[in-house]
Amino acid sequence: MPILYRKKNFYQDQKLLIRAGGSPRVPVVLVWWLLLLLLLAACSVSLMSPGRAAAHAANSRGGKSLRVMTYNIHVGIGMDRRLDLARIAEVINRERPDLVGLQEVDRGVERTHRVDQIRELARLTRMEYAFAHNLNYQGGQYGVAVLSRFPILALDHRRYANRREAERRGFLSVEIALGERRVNFVTTHLDYQFKDGRLFETEQLLSALEDISAPLIVVGDFNDEPAGDAYKLMLTRFADAWGEGQIKGAGLTYPADRPVKRIDYIFHRTGDGIHIKRARVIHTLASDHLPLIADCEIERQ
Repeated sequence: MPILYRKKNFYQDQKLLIRAGGSPRVPVVLVWWLLLLLLLAACSVSLMSPGRAAAHAANSRGGKSLRVMTYNIHVGIGMDRRLDLARIAEVINRERPDLVGLQEVDRGVERTHRVDQIRELARLTRMEYAFAHNLNYQGGQYGVAVLSRFPILALDHRRYANRREAERRGFLSVEIALGERRVNFVTTHLDYQFKDGRLFETEQLLSALEDISAPLIVVGDFNDEPAGDAYKLMLTRFADAWGEGQIKGAGLTYPADRPVKRIDYIFHRTGDGIHIKRARVIHTLASDHLPLIADCEIERQ
């Protein structure tokens, strides 16, 4: 019979006891097991990455989870040069994001058969949507858009005052309720031709977002690599989700078949109580860009 069940003679086994002043205390084996468990727990915390440690802290505070995606959909044209909006919807449905920032979206444009692309994507994904018209093109509209699993409570659309590039740019901001907290989500698409144009647009973006007090996430195709001035300016007020939540890889998103550039980003404003649990690039040829996803934890107020 195991010793733990020998109640009468349990404390008679001197090899299993720690005594103080002749009184029986705690079994030695139990003490060693407790010390080992404490050591393992300490090691696991010390080995956490900063992003995982922050997410662990947010979980202990009862934060709200949010999955966000940025995706330049190339008006639904994949690397095989086929227009197939359903493929874009399949990518989104498979990953189940709560918020999606889209770039290069057509509405009633001849080249994409006059389809209202954001409305169709909303139907295929069963999400709410908002669209920002940045440019008139082939009898329709072209711009950026948002898909949301939450009701969109407010939106703001502004075009950048950069007229040197033929393709007019802008951003779309939406506000949602995540539990008791309001969250603002922004999608944008910057100048691809001139680096000073991207910097000029980023300055306008940051200025326009200054008055937002709720937690703020900005995503988009910035057409700027990490060595660029626009990216560096974003880091003066925002954190790059990829640096916090990556598992492996360089976060390259363009071109989709053989990515060599990191130009698509998810940023969150520092000090807003947003922690990145994980960030990853999704490999698909449905567009010429790869979508980027981040799993966020937002602290309660």
